[in-house]
Amino acid sequence: MEYHDSEKANEVAGRVEDFLEEVVLPREREALATGERITMDEIEGFWEEAKERDLFAPQVPEEYGGQGLDFSDMLPSFEQVGRSLIGALAIRANAPQEGNMHTLEMVGTEEQKEEYLRPLVQGEISSAFAMTEPKQGGGSDPKMLQSTAVKDGDEWVINAHKWWTSDGLDADFYLTMVRTDLDAHPYSGTSIILVPADADGVDVVRNIPHVGGHGITEREGGHAEVKFDDVRVPVENTIGEENDGFQIAQMRLGGGRLTHCMRYSGMAERSLDVAKAYLSEREAFGTTLEEKQALRHRIADAETRLHAARCMVRHAARELDRSDARIEVAMAKLFTANVTQDTIDLALQCCGGNGIGKDLPIAHFYENVRAFRIVDGADEVHRRSIARWAFEDVDETEIENALQFDEGLRIDALDE
Repeated sequence: MEYHDSEKANEVAGRVEDFLEEVVLPREREALATGERITMDEIEGFWEEAKERDLFAPQVPEEYGGQGLDFSDMLPSFEQVGRSLIGALAIRANAPQEGNMHTLEMVGTEEQKEEYLRPLVQGEISSAFAMTEPKQGGGSDPKMLQSTAVKDGDEWVINAHKWWTSDGLDADFYLTMVRTDLDAHPYSGTSIILVPADADGVDVVRNIPHVGGHGITEREGGHAEVKFDDVRVPVENTIGEENDGFQIAQMRLGGGRLTHCMRYSGMAERSLDVAKAYLSEREAFGTTLEEKQALRHRIADAETRLHAARCMVRHAARELDRSDARIEVAMAKLFTANVTQDTIDLALQCCGGNGIGKDLPIAHFYENVRAFRIVDGADEVHRRSIARWAFEDVDETEIENALQFDEGLRIDALDE
């Protein structure tokens, strides 16, 4: 399909595709076939190769070691890396590192950028975003945030209990969401504070077992449960302005949701490619499976819906350049999460026993995609936002006309 992405976007995405086909996917296939985990030395080798090809960290400004692509221009590259289990990691565009880089680049001080952003981009250190809490803390309703930070002189004293902190097990620092003004509404009284992992009182409790938790790399960041017990950090570790945490998080999440959409749509596209190749070769009941009309129609529906998802994401990305695009992003994320899950499920079904086996990547994709309907806002949260927008400008004249029409129907029915 032609999506009229810019010439620059298509050129870079084409080089990312070549990098995957020539370097990343062959090693991925080998790891799947042998069960041998891909080491961090190998990942760092991918990084060096990506740098030589001018593909490393496409989302980061050049001054910090990235490629400096505009948001819309980097989306096709994110779609390409989504086709591989390690594609995003191979070019340093994986979550949550990508989102944390974006956050520091947006609102970090020059000192924070030099001390944390530059080495983060280069892969010298790792990071995590600590926001979600166990019940009854912040989750789908972030206003329920329980974590606090209280000033004591020139220090914050942080007490928090976080979980589902992506890459939290290996993080060198946490961007931590905490209440800093308990008298204010959470939306105007919450801050993001950078907490080094080696600060006194930081306790990584465990890596939470979860669906899709077994990858093919040696180092698994996972999703950690972390406690902060009277952790002291300088006030200067505040990211952006004090009490602006929710506004910063919203800026981070809008783009992050769309990059997730592109990665998962790439995942779904490759799953379909594998399934179609299998259907064209596998014979049953006298013909190849690709000649079975029921399967052909299901593939057609999947291709159609995946095309619609890609169009929605690109539209939301254009709007995001002009405004916060909350509703466009919510619609794109909700729709894409469900389309990619359905598509990968279909691909697995088409491949039968080979689908649930892990010689192919589909089973891994199948485990990973389910979380997408929960992370970065659960389906229900996005539906709530969309419904609120849909009803906020209801025309009272239309309501009156509808009521009169309904009354007329009931009178007609009685007359009959």
